[in-house]
Amino acid sequence: MTLIFLLVLPLAASLLCLVIRSRAWLERLNLIAFSGVMALAFKIGMDVSRDRVISAMNGLLRADALSAFVVCLVAFVAVACSIYAVGYFRRDERAGTISGAQLRRYYGLTPLFVFTMLLVPLADSLGVMWVATEGTTLASVLLVTFYNRKTSFEAGWKYIIIGSVGISLALFGTIITYYSAVVVLGQETHHGMNWSELVGVAHRFDKSSMRLAFVFVLVGYGTKAGLVPMHTWKPDAYEQAPVPTAALLGAGFINCAVYGIARFNVLAAKCLGPEFSGKLLVGFGVASILVAAPFILAQRNFRRTLAYSSIDHAGIMVAALGFGGKLGALGAVLHMLFHGVTKPLMFFCAGNVQQHFGTSYFWKVRGVIQTLPWTGGLFLMATLAVTGTPPFGLFQSEFKILSAALAAGHPWAAFLFIAGVVAVFAGFLVHMAKMNLGSKQFVSGEMAPAASLETGFRWQYGAMALVTMFATSLSFWLPGPFYNLLEQAAGIIGGTQ
Repeated sequence: MTLIFLLVLPLAASLLCLVIRSRAWLERLNLIAFSGVMALAFKIGMDVSRDRVISAMNGLLRADALSAFVVCLVAFVAVACSIYAVGYFRRDERAGTISGAQLRRYYGLTPLFVFTMLLVPLADSLGVMWVATEGTTLASVLLVTFYNRKTSFEAGWKYIIIGSVGISLALFGTIITYYSAVVVLGQETHHGMNWSELVGVAHRFDKSSMRLAFVFVLVGYGTKAGLVPMHTWKPDAYEQAPVPTAALLGAGFINCAVYGIARFNVLAAKCLGPEFSGKLLVGFGVASILVAAPFILAQRNFRRTLAYSSIDHAGIMVAALGFGGKLGALGAVLHMLFHGVTKPLMFFCAGNVQQHFGTSYFWKVRGVIQTLPWTGGLFLMATLAVTGTPPFGLFQSEFKILSAALAAGHPWAAFLFIAGVVAVFAGFLVHMAKMNLGSKQFVSGEMAPAASLETGFRWQYGAMALVTMFATSLSFWLPGPFYNLLEQAAGIIGGTQ
C-alpha cells in the first residue's frame, strides 16, 4: 500500500490545486504533499533495504533497491523545491512578473510532474515506464513556458519536439526488446514486459534484435538525460523555466532518465555481454563531458551554465555504467546520489542572484558575496561541491568512476574523463569567482544593507539550508541502512542481483 499512497499523494495534490484559489493554500498543499512523499519514499527505502523487493497492484508497481533509491532522490528534490518555491514566487508576484493564474498553473502541474517522475522507477513494466517518461514531458512543458515570453515558448517548443522524437525512439527500442524476448517467453505470457521477468531470461533473447533495441533505447532515454548530441533542449529549458522547475529537471528527472538506460543496459549485457553496450555508453558519456566543458568555459549566462553542468554529469553517470564492474556500478549510484542532493543548491543560489540583480548574465553581476553574503557563500561552496572538489561527495564518486575506467582497460577514456572534468572545474571557478568576489553592485540604485536584503529570501534559505545539510553530511557519512540500499542498487546495475 505504501507504493500506492506514494503515487496517490502528488496526484491528489495536483487535482486539488485545480479548485483552490488561495495562494497560501496552494503553498501549504504542495508543502504537505511533498513532505508526505519524502516520508513515504524514505519508508520504502528502509523496507526495500530490509526485504529486497516490495510490490503492489499484482506486480504492476515494484520497488527494488534501484527503484527505491531513485524514488528517494526525486522526493528529496521535490520537497526542497516546494520550500524554495514559496519565497521565489512571492518575490515574482510582488515584482509583477507573474499572475495568479500562472501561480495556480505551477502549483497544479508540479505535483503531476513529480507523480510521473515517481512512476518511472516504480513501474515494473518497461511499457509503463515509457508512458511515465513521456508523461514527464507533457507535465513539465507548460512549466518551461511558465513566464509566457517569446524565449520561453521557443524553449518549450524545442523541449517538446526534441523530447518527443527521443521518447519515440525509446518506444521503438522497448517494442524491439519485447520482440527479442518473445522467442523465449512466448506470445501468451503474462507480464511479458516486466523487467523482473525479462532479466531472468535475458541471456536467451534474440541477439540481433537486442542490439538494435539498445541503440534505440540509449538514444531515446539519452535525449531525456541530455546526452550529446541530443542535449540541445537543455540550455534553453533550464534558462527559461522557473528555478524550482529547472531544479526538478536538473536534479530529479535526470536520475529517472539514467535509470531507464541502466535497466535496459542490464538486459543488453546479459544478452550480448558487457562489451557492446559498454562501448556505446562510454562513447556517449565521454562525448557529453567533452562537449559540455568548452561551453562552460565560454558561457555568459549562469542559468545555461547549470544546463551544461547537467550534461556533464549525465555523461559521467552513463560513462560509469559503461565502464561496468563493481566500481563502475557503485560509482554511478554514488554520483546519482551526490549530484541529486547537491545540484538543487546551485539552482537556488542562481535563482536568488537572478531575482536580486534582475539578470542571469555573468558580466552584469559582481560582488554577490558582499551584497547577498549567504547566497554568495553557498554559491561558492556549491560550485566546489558540484565540480567534484574534495572533500565533497562528488569527488568520491568521480574517483571511483575513474578507477573503474582504469580497471576496465580504458586508459584513453580515463584520460579524456580527467581532461573534461578539469576543464569544467576551471570554467566554473573562473565564472563564479568573478561573479561572487568582484566589486559590489546594486540594482536600480538600491542601497539597502546586506542584512535587510537577505531577509527577503527566508523561504529560499530554508530550502538551501536543507540541501546544504544533506549535501555536506552525506559527503562524510552514509547511514548504514542507506549505504546497504546503495550497495544493493549497485548490484542491480552491475547485474549481480
